[in-house]
Amino acid sequence: MKTQTPAYTVIDLKSFYASVECVERGLDPFEANLVVADASRGEGSVCLAVSPALKALGVKNRCRLFEIPKNIKYIIAPPRMQFYIDYAAKIYGIYLKYVAKEDIYVYSIDEAFLDVTGARRRMGSPVTIGRWIRAEIRRRVGVPASVGIASTKFIAKLASSHAKPDGLLLVPAASTQDFLNVLPVGALWGVGTRTQEVLARWG
Repeated sequence: MKTQTPAYTVIDLKSFYASVECVERGLDPFEANLVVADASRGEGSVCLAVSPALKALGVKNRCRLFEIPKNIKYIIAPPRMQFYIDYAAKIYGIYLKYVAKEDIYVYSIDEAFLDVTGARRRMGSPVTIGRWIRAEIRRRVGVPASVGIASTKFIAKLASSHAKPDGLLLVPAASTQDFLNVLPVGALWGVGTRTQEVLARWG
């Protein structure tokens, strides 16, 4: 019997903490300017998350409040970690509708790897599964997600990052090298500005 090519789907919840706070306020994460930060610590407080709308304006995660341009109006939401964990549990329940518990690897509170190799027999192609999961998360929970699909976890992870803010990207096994060739080095895990400069010097 012919062995199936593995298929992995990475679900990356977009600006998770900030998106949850937007949902709780009845706001669209792609339209509302919101940051999750402890304002009681003053202007130097670190933003744990910023909404996709603020990211589109150039505001970065982990910035400090004083670094946000003064001409931008935004909502400050105090962090509620248990609340985010509860939201993540709801989303985990959605994953279980599509794949077995043994095929889910939770990488972080806002990211998970799903092995959909076996699920193809009853659910359809990995792209179909990815679209269904992404749509159900948005419909039932309200949080946007990007989806990456590939034959390895590593490439699926890179694909999910490349598919942001809430898209879906499939990297067929035969196209893996082409995909890697066009990615900036900084897209790889743990590669910062200094490492990029060293690699560039090495050619």
